[in-house]
Amino acid sequence: MNIGIIGAGSWGTAISKILLNNGHTVRIWTRDTNVYESLTNGENPYYLPGISIPKTIIPSIDLKDVVVNSKLIVLAIPTQAVREVAKQIKSYYQNQIIVNLAKGLEINSQKRISEILSEVLGNVKYVILSGPSHAEEVARDIPTSVVAASENKNLAKITQETFSNVSFRVYTNDDVIGVELGGSIKNVIAISAGIIDGIGGWDNSKAALITRGLAEIIRYGKKKGAKKETFMGLAGLGDLIVTCNSLHSRNRYVGEMIGRGKKLNEIIENMNMVAEGIYTVKALYDEIKALKVEMPIIEKTYEVLYLNKDPRKAIHELMMRELKDEN
Repeated sequence: MNIGIIGAGSWGTAISKILLNNGHTVRIWTRDTNVYESLTNGENPYYLPGISIPKTIIPSIDLKDVVVNSKLIVLAIPTQAVREVAKQIKSYYQNQIIVNLAKGLEINSQKRISEILSEVLGNVKYVILSGPSHAEEVARDIPTSVVAASENKNLAKITQETFSNVSFRVYTNDDVIGVELGGSIKNVIAISAGIIDGIGGWDNSKAALITRGLAEIIRYGKKKGAKKETFMGLAGLGDLIVTCNSLHSRNRYVGEMIGRGKKLNEIIENMNMVAEGIYTVKALYDEIKALKVEMPIIEKTYEVLYLNKDPRKAIHELMMRELKDEN
């Protein structure tokens, strides 16, 4: 199958190797000429240093060429860029299957990526591929399991068969809302987990944070129409665990630097990749108040990142909230 990947960051590059190994013809688009030149030489030192990239992957800086010549399109760009890229491809998009890899919510609209694409492109054949899957390990063929979710079970099945191999196992799911929200909100919880690492690496605290963070994700997800069981699977609990604990996690790294006293602007300036949780927490903050959904960890994370609240004070305020039953 001819497959086009929009975005040559770490995840887009890693998934290109999976697809090529599965026998597909792979084109990958980047707007960065330096990344383009590197890919033609069999590497991507900007996003996946030390990983050999097969030269049979076809890099391109022509977005139209990648889209028009592909039967399936993989969207591997940051959430906040999705609307603009969708507008760019609208005139030549031919209703191919779109498999989205990004995990976030649009700041201004609070919309999920499936909603953004439907707004811009109309009736999209949409699948989200999500789960505990750091690109650095996927690119090294380390065994990884994820979920392909679509309202159309046939599209989920096609995606499952297209991406699965001996090191990359794909399950199917029909709960698009739950899979999108699980992948998005866990990034915010991971920032909080990183703050704990930066302050002191407290095991008790992080275990409590992950557990109560999952409760907040479920609470919000149910309000938005997701299924609780989705959040207990790979796209929920699985992704939450790896993102809160892995040294590969950008979101956890942001939190760790905050815990060590760094300012958010300084951290962002020194990162060449996007930590989606920084933006997702902004999308969530006002909406959870409007919906009256209790998400104290999300609220305190926002206050630390954007209102300059001292992380230790935020933790103290969480601990001193009104006592209540766990469930």
